[in-house]
Amino acid sequence: METSSARVHAIGQTEINWDKLDKTKFYVVGAGLFTGVTVALYPVSVVKTRLQVASKDTAERNAFSVIRGILKTDGVPGLYRGFGTVITGAIPARIIFLTTLETTKIAAFKMVEPFKLAEPTQAAIANGLAGMTASLSSQAVFVPIDVVSQKLMVQGYSGHAKYNGGLDVVRKVLKSDGIIGLYRGFGLSVVTYAPSSAVWWASYGSSQRVIWRLLGHSNEFQEAIPSELTIVAVQAAGGIIAGATASCITTPLDTIKTRLQRLCAKDM
Repeated sequence: METSSARVHAIGQTEINWDKLDKTKFYVVGAGLFTGVTVALYPVSVVKTRLQVASKDTAERNAFSVIRGILKTDGVPGLYRGFGTVITGAIPARIIFLTTLETTKIAAFKMVEPFKLAEPTQAAIANGLAGMTASLSSQAVFVPIDVVSQKLMVQGYSGHAKYNGGLDVVRKVLKSDGIIGLYRGFGLSVVTYAPSSAVWWASYGSSQRVIWRLLGHSNEFQEAIPSELTIVAVQAAGGIIAGATASCITTPLDTIKTRLQRLCAKDM
């Protein structure tokens, strides 16, 4: 029978079984890292969203002009409009995503094992299925948060309405469109992010295994465990490859989704 340590290695040198995972640390550290990344990248989301909804008459036609305009009128806080709403809602959504991802990934690995596929192929299938399932399960929370935060990001810009915080957005959306207003673009979000998540995690899992092989690490468990620096470098390389691959799918559909979610916002 396969030992637990051998099984850990069989599904990747840097992956840990769900039943062996310290879940408290996993969620606390995961939430902390997610918050840190969100803080760092949130201004990029604000600028990108403004560019996506800009009208033909808008003077700010590129990212640098948008940033200059925000800093001129609102200062640095303008780059973080809607941030509180995103953090409040995105952390529980992220917990749903990670829980579904990890549990589904282990089940998927068990499902593909009998087919005796190459390890990178097994990783691509299992991680892809897990990524898609996790994305589907978390969209119920992500989409309303996305709708509210995007309205806050572009309020007063290019003729869009102004709001007194996230609760004001929710109140006005419910008044004008009902609950369906908070799920505007839900179908397109699923179409956008479920395949994108599948591609990202499939690329991430399989590319790491290919990189390990290129570095001379085979599937034999008796090999020396790689250094932490090497593991981090391989994970980073896998993340870059996954991000580049998934962005080819996400960007065009994300632009359409953002415009759909902003539909009729000027009239609210």
